[in-house]
Amino acid sequence: MKKKHPCSSFPHFIHGADYNPEQWIYDKAVWDMDMQLMEKAHTNEMTVGIFSWAKLEPSEGVYDFSFLDEIIDKIGKNGKKVILSTPSGARPHWLAEKYPEVLRVGQDGVREHFRARENHCFTSPVYREKVKNINRKLAERYGNNPTVIAWHISNEFNGECHCQLCCDAFRDFLKNKFNNNIDELNHNYWADFWSHTYANFEQIEPPGKNTETGIHGLNLDWKRFVTHQTKEFIKCELEPIREITPHLPVTTNMMFEFYDIDYYKFVDIIDFASWDSYPEWHSCDDSVIASKTAFWHDLYRSLMKKPFLLMESTPSLVNWKPYNKMKRPGLDVLSSLQAIAHGSDSVQYFQWRKSRGSSEKFHGAVVGHDGTDNTRVFRSVKKTGEILEAIDEIAGSFVDSQVAVIFDWENMWALDDCQGYAKDDKKYFETCYDYHRLFWERGINCDIVSPKSDLKGYKIVVAPMLYLTDAETIENLKNYVSDGGILYGTYMMGTVDANDLCYLGGIPAKDLRKVFGIVSEEIDTLYPHERCHTVFGEAEHELIDYCEVIHPETAEVVASYCDGFYKYSPAVTINSFNKGKAVYQAARDRQSLKSAIIDMLIQESGVTSVVDALGVLPHGVTAHSRTDGENLYIFVENYSCDESATVKLRKKMKNMLTGEFCEICEIAPYGFAIFKEEH
Repeated sequence: MKKKHPCSSFPHFIHGADYNPEQWIYDKAVWDMDMQLMEKAHTNEMTVGIFSWAKLEPSEGVYDFSFLDEIIDKIGKNGKKVILSTPSGARPHWLAEKYPEVLRVGQDGVREHFRARENHCFTSPVYREKVKNINRKLAERYGNNPTVIAWHISNEFNGECHCQLCCDAFRDFLKNKFNNNIDELNHNYWADFWSHTYANFEQIEPPGKNTETGIHGLNLDWKRFVTHQTKEFIKCELEPIREITPHLPVTTNMMFEFYDIDYYKFVDIIDFASWDSYPEWHSCDDSVIASKTAFWHDLYRSLMKKPFLLMESTPSLVNWKPYNKMKRPGLDVLSSLQAIAHGSDSVQYFQWRKSRGSSEKFHGAVVGHDGTDNTRVFRSVKKTGEILEAIDEIAGSFVDSQVAVIFDWENMWALDDCQGYAKDDKKYFETCYDYHRLFWERGINCDIVSPKSDLKGYKIVVAPMLYLTDAETIENLKNYVSDGGILYGTYMMGTVDANDLCYLGGIPAKDLRKVFGIVSEEIDTLYPHERCHTVFGEAEHELIDYCEVIHPETAEVVASYCDGFYKYSPAVTINSFNKGKAVYQAARDRQSLKSAIIDMLIQESGVTSVVDALGVLPHGVTAHSRTDGENLYIFVENYSCDESATVKLRKKMKNMLTGEFCEICEIAPYGFAIFKEEH
């Protein structure tokens, strides 16, 4: 197994930060101080240029790269590397004044004023041209600079535009999808409902505050279009970069629980994944926060099946949440190492030095307003850097997962738009988190995948609330089970097709009915105070939110409802299908039922923990592994704030930070250990 570093020219763990030296251009002594502090903090990289457009092109066609020349030179002479950003996330004032079409139009049809950031029109030919121009200049000037190791494209793409350009592009998108046939669109949108049939494509408007929102197929296609148009903009950004610097990898920073863009669609235009992680630590049990954060680490690692970069994290706190809480001592380092455990090849911070003014002046940073290294935060960053240097051999290694949980943006959009079930809160994120957490608690590596991903090699695949299942998804799941996999599905499985039309003839739809060996008749949505129960594995389990009434066809009933008019009808079934097996859970539970089912499937499939855990690890403790094909690296983490934990390894292993060999390890509160198992 060959190592795969995100930045092949720098095969090490990256430890760095978002650096905005242009904010200190009038006091360059700060730059020299920064170089000294970067060395003390054991950093080896800085990401620069992300919001520098106004400095780089102060007026149209007039370029000034002097500050960037100087700062890249300083960083390089200091023995460190640069990830160079393109500045399209925040346009200069002159661009908006001269070309107002680059400003985004809201759902109300009103064009925005110049303000904020990441709010440009992705369709605007003018904006695309200006972005390509500045990117070309950057690529020509720095593309062969040995200090530059990768490109960071724009920043946190988000939002949508309803200008005429975008409306026309949306219509073209629909024409392409429906073969320029308005009758085909009307049929797939079920547009005869409420007499909303379209006579031609020109009548179609994007859904919004004052336009059509009752056609679910239209709403779904608009969200697909937003992803499509964002992707097209990125491809446009990349044209000069790919042409001039084909040797430099590119990425764009993605986000936590981001709703608007289907990131699965980005895999063919970037070279590695990266994301910005800002958990709400200490807002509840930190193990819950840790498992949710782990879900997104696992998703971005799974996105391209190779190491990703943690592009942004705070070394202390943020300034934009309702309550901006400091990380407690120990958790600051542990949360950084969590990313490494899940497959990141970097720990990077926003920001290196605190801004003096404006909206992010109180956002956490490695260097505070005091400008010194004499702070708890700086010492924590330094410690993280020292640890990354000590375990640098792990960089580029893989996470080998035996299980996967399916998460799908399109399914989430369709579910949320659905006027049924619990209308305003289907709890899709929460349900996916719950299933992933079961593996996290057991120290089992888990991938987060698309329903269209290659599922071969996984012993267990969980598909929670997979309401939208198109033909490709159905075929993929059927083949996975047929070839010997274990598929664990839930209520709402296979209800609508790719256009959000209900399947006829019974659900789960099409071949999924054969795979699961059941047919669903109806589903009961429980009020928040209602509870039902089932017995599975000699224990009673409480059911909440949904109880689906299903009938077995070829499936074996392994648990039945204990209450309601559907008492005695199946709550959990298992069906053999060719070489594999499909489990169906017809009701939502708090966690105990799915936990018992997962334990049964783990035992049956031979899935193993990365440590010697015969069940759930101590509360708040988890373990993960990476491998280079020859060695196994095991990370044990404790997210308890006040309880030490004892963990037994599979055999005696070397602690990479202490050099000691042990089989039983004691992990302090907010502590961790990293072990090497040589094959």
